[in-house]
Amino acid sequence: MTFPSDLEIAQAARMLPITEIAGGLGLSADHVETHGRHVAKIELEAIADAAAAGRQRAKYVVVTAVTPTPLGEGKTTTSVGLAQAMARIGRKGLLALRQPSMGPTFGIKGGAAGGGHSQVVPMELLNLHLTGDFHAVTAAHNMCAAILDNHLHQGNACGINPKTITWRRVLDVNDRSLRNVVIGLGGKDDGVVRESGFDITAASEVMAILALSVSLADMRARLGRIVVGYDRDDVAVTAEQIGAAGAMAVILRDALRPNLMQTLENTPVLVHAGPFGNIATGNSSVVADLLGINLAEYLITEAGFGADMGAERFFNIKCRVSGLRPDAAVLVTTVRAMKAHSGRHRIVAGRPLPPGLLEENPDDVRAGAANLAKQIENVRIHGVSPVVAINAFPGDHPSEHRAIMEVAESMGARVAVCTHFADGGAGAEDLAHAVVRACEEPTDFAFLYPDEASLAEKIETVATRVYGAARVEYSNEARAQLARYERNGFGRLPVCIAKTHLSISGDPSLKGAPTGHTLTVREVRASVGAGFVYPICGDMRTMPGLGADPAALSIDLDADGRVTGLF
Repeated sequence: MTFPSDLEIAQAARMLPITEIAGGLGLSADHVETHGRHVAKIELEAIADAAAAGRQRAKYVVVTAVTPTPLGEGKTTTSVGLAQAMARIGRKGLLALRQPSMGPTFGIKGGAAGGGHSQVVPMELLNLHLTGDFHAVTAAHNMCAAILDNHLHQGNACGINPKTITWRRVLDVNDRSLRNVVIGLGGKDDGVVRESGFDITAASEVMAILALSVSLADMRARLGRIVVGYDRDDVAVTAEQIGAAGAMAVILRDALRPNLMQTLENTPVLVHAGPFGNIATGNSSVVADLLGINLAEYLITEAGFGADMGAERFFNIKCRVSGLRPDAAVLVTTVRAMKAHSGRHRIVAGRPLPPGLLEENPDDVRAGAANLAKQIENVRIHGVSPVVAINAFPGDHPSEHRAIMEVAESMGARVAVCTHFADGGAGAEDLAHAVVRACEEPTDFAFLYPDEASLAEKIETVATRVYGAARVEYSNEARAQLARYERNGFGRLPVCIAKTHLSISGDPSLKGAPTGHTLTVREVRASVGAGFVYPICGDMRTMPGLGADPAALSIDLDADGRVTGLF
């Protein structure tokens, strides 16, 4: 029998009214603004009310993974399956996820609602617009760009050096033609001619601000601190100084409220914000977690890419802002991922899998398991208990699962085999039990570096301890930029290293767990409003392009107005 598509499963779901989901969390009806029957916005006042209710705080669990492969390891699906499994073992779970960007949804990646019988529903709404938060981020970001260019046109009172302007425009569409543009062409009334470009909305600093703000007042202050460029004396010029921050805050006011949805098994889900995983935190919002931590027994959230990226930023940036401390981390892996990290199989996205990848070969699994071991270590160095989730596929062999279990157990990590894609929450019950046991252990959570360390010291700490690098080298431009940021008072900010997600190192060709390599920083940028500095290692694309056969070509409406072709 053919397994139904994700969309077919989602469209057959028996959903509860969202007011019933909210009521099950103890949320007051006054704090719930419905958007149709199955989505709601939650008022920010609910955070204080939930904290004042005196409930015991939830155990805080982050879901991360081994270094990603073109096959995908299923972090979101595992997060959903785990949340559903908590209810099955008598625990009250709540899930907090990022909102998907429509660029990848219409590109090659597809949506990000989970998969199979572990999905967030309505799947179409989650992947397409939802409540308009992404559009608000796009509008607020571009409002700042418009005010900035008008400032230049009207005489440039702040003395901004146009060559130092860092603020571009954004759009939630994959469009390579907009990566680099010239604006202001035409007559003298059409603005100042200069080079600029577009990034995808998820890469906007405004999106990172939305994800890291703790309140409306905090968001307003962060927007004011955005650096749009530098003056002739190399002093930062902010969105506050050009008068843009207030209008941006008004546009974003409603977007700061988290969205409430549900899984296929009616487990509550807070969906909010969607910062880019390469140059930003790659985590869902702080306000969603501050709300959720007082509404359930287990708050489960997901961090983008592998533990060297999303989880490291969760620990050192997001937890710095929220003040929350994680109790456990789930590391998702698959047999196929371990074989890919052995370096013995060439895998290309969109092409048939190499036949050898599907053959029983526990030695290939062991050869690639160094990556899993290093990612377990990356969790442990933050003082957090790891639990390995083996996301099982039908073609796996028991001997290959045993090989992964041996590696995980030799590192002192709990481990569970999961079939949540096919079986929903029932397929993740063993994982749920393992997470509960991990959360019962005392934790010794710690940041990797103190605030007062220099930016270079912070970069080198992450590079050597998390990436396994022997040293960090800086281009002359990067050194000058670090000096500029220190002079402008940005030295206490944490770092968010932008590098390839395909390797623990900065070189995508290095598989497994490379050591002794050099991390080369070619450029450093500052997201001062969001509250971090991001060194760039390698070529980071902030505006994706569409492939030869993008998902957009298959997405349509049928005769009854139902979405088809979404995956």
